[in-house]
Amino acid sequence: METAEFISVLDREGSRLAAAAAAAGPDAKVPTCPDWQVRDLLRHTGVVHRWATSHVAQRLTVPHPVEDPPDLDGADLLTWFEEGHRRLVDTLTTAPPDVECWAFLPAPSPLAFWARRQAHETAVHRVDAESARGTAPGESAAFFDHAFAADGVDELLRAFHARPKSRVRTGTPRVLRVRATDADDAVWTVRLSSEPPAAVRGGGGDADCEVSGTAAQLYLALWNRLPFPAVTGDATLAELWRETSAIVMR
Repeated sequence: METAEFISVLDREGSRLAAAAAAAGPDAKVPTCPDWQVRDLLRHTGVVHRWATSHVAQRLTVPHPVEDPPDLDGADLLTWFEEGHRRLVDTLTTAPPDVECWAFLPAPSPLAFWARRQAHETAVHRVDAESARGTAPGESAAFFDHAFAADGVDELLRAFHARPKSRVRTGTPRVLRVRATDADDAVWTVRLSSEPPAAVRGGGGDADCEVSGTAAQLYLALWNRLPFPAVTGDATLAELWRETSAIVMR
């Protein structure tokens, strides 16, 4: 996907997130994030949007701390979220393609990184907002097209969990396969060991466990918003993912 496509997704998903949050109300529980209410979701996503904006807008070449959310609630909090989302979309849209700033995952350029990362950040949290007003994550998955969902799987497996801080480890080397059933080329082989997971695109060789489903289902399952649609082989590897794959922002 191109940078402009990610920005378009970010724009759309942020608006959907705000609409779902408004419909659910700030006190509503977020079933996909059991410790949160909608106000926590808005505060988290809002500070992440502003954090991302600051790096691109200010050309920051070292990581800038994430700021605390303001002491707002209700309609004021929603407005604050919407303003920050709009500023992020506008900043990414108008930034020069060769803008130099800090990024924390591999990408063709810093701008490409921030557009991709914030599109996925916002899309997953839009699903959270939808869950707060009673929409099952599986229904929310229908909004994701195959290319975007497959890219989200790719980012998670080959970028986030390639970092040393990934906790998905096994004492004995094992192989997990992730297979999207709605495209022949959306298959990943993840080698697990005492080192960070090593994922490659492709399905050659044997695997100890395979998880499968549509790209959208796998996208949300790997982000722990859905159960894995289908698991074959050693199911303890799927459970290992569920228990240890939670990530931090950077």
